[in-house]
Amino acid sequence: MDKIDIRRPHPLHQIAATRQLEAALAAGLPPHTLMQRAGLTTARLALALAPHAQTFWIACGPGNNGGDGLEAAMHLQQWGKTPLVSWLGTPQDAPADAQTSFARAQAAGVRFLDAQPAECNFCIDALLGIGTTRPAEGRLAQWIAHINALAVPVLAVDLPSGLNADTGAANGPCVRASHSLSLLTLKPGLFTGQGRDQSGQVWFESLGAETASIAPQATLGGAPPPATRPHASHKGSYGDVAIIGGAPGMSGAALLAATAALHHGAGRVFVGLLDGSSLGVDTCQPELMFRPMASLDPAQLTVVGGCGGGRAITAPLPRLLSMAPRLVLDADALNSIASDSQLATLLRARAARQRQTVLTPHPLEAARLLGSTTAEVQHDRLAAAEQLAQQLGCTVVLKGSGTVIAAPGATPVINPTGNARLATAGTGDVLAGLIGARLARGESAFEAACAAVWQHGQAADIWPQDQALTASLLAQAVS
Repeated sequence: MDKIDIRRPHPLHQIAATRQLEAALAAGLPPHTLMQRAGLTTARLALALAPHAQTFWIACGPGNNGGDGLEAAMHLQQWGKTPLVSWLGTPQDAPADAQTSFARAQAAGVRFLDAQPAECNFCIDALLGIGTTRPAEGRLAQWIAHINALAVPVLAVDLPSGLNADTGAANGPCVRASHSLSLLTLKPGLFTGQGRDQSGQVWFESLGAETASIAPQATLGGAPPPATRPHASHKGSYGDVAIIGGAPGMSGAALLAATAALHHGAGRVFVGLLDGSSLGVDTCQPELMFRPMASLDPAQLTVVGGCGGGRAITAPLPRLLSMAPRLVLDADALNSIASDSQLATLLRARAARQRQTVLTPHPLEAARLLGSTTAEVQHDRLAAAEQLAQQLGCTVVLKGSGTVIAAPGATPVINPTGNARLATAGTGDVLAGLIGARLARGESAFEAACAAVWQHGQAADIWPQDQALTASLLAQAVS
């Protein structure tokens, strides 16, 4: 059993692949073996998390997730603890393995309750696992609400009940766990959408399964390798980045992107403002070079377009899409493409010309590009990012909790870093500048996006608790 280390990548498998793996593993084992392993692992983790707890409430559903909870209750009883089990199943209707675990729990003297207990020291959620098919109602919903009202640690078996293992969406009542023990495989839903809020600290136990035998549907991204800068290098070794944005009243967005690219190691950073070049120099950052946009040759640059661009970004977009070998498109550039089929055609044509392109939409911008709604995008973030990447032939960074990075022909990556401190104006502009700096020094679009998103989030994770995170400070901190 492992506590998930987000510094290294992990394969993620959806429900269908997990069930396939489970069936293959079970076929070579005696009956009930997997449930015995799952129950023992659950009990061990519960005891490790709360060694001094005496009373454990185990909420068990009618299926095999509930059977895992029944098996865990038996072990806790044998170890001198007081497990109290509330079971939504019945011996005659439960799956065969769960029936066996129920009999074992009864024989060990486990106490069964018809409802939730008045109090406990620790709770184990074994209600649904990956068996979520519709919103919880009735007693199931009542028990989920009771779990969430408890002021004790909560361990979810496989994943919090009510959370979709594939998507991270919770379409009804959902357990908010302090810890989740993912069994057989790690599921994408634990790490994106509502998953990170509901799952707490994630643990993993393979139960003896060889997950490498089945291709993952996504990867939990790990830390990028440390950057090295050889002594025998010069500013030209790290590329030129041009920021095209900053319509009237929004020049700050372009400056944030430029600052991030500068502090992230770009050799030179040019700024082409769309407000008539109100600035000739930034006295706080004299390294930034302001140029009339028409004087910049996108064919020789890595371009970050759209940050604070407003409607003014629409005019230069055809030139940028046609000429820039490396292009990051954010904010208003994405809105312009969503509303103009000719721009979308130019964007799709870039892939055939081997041009590197990264789009960085938030869910509303992604919805506009897909012709859908924000709710539909958030309902299945992984599928939305993959669909957008395939339709437009680009690397797509779908921002949000558990940012998804997708590209044609690549296994999508879910980023594990970042927190709600990033929910402030300008942090998306900073991310665009970071990606631009990495593209300029020769990384592929997908590689640059994954690394920049990880570092962007990690900066927020280690941010001093007594200091407000602002985009301008973040732009200088990420290096």
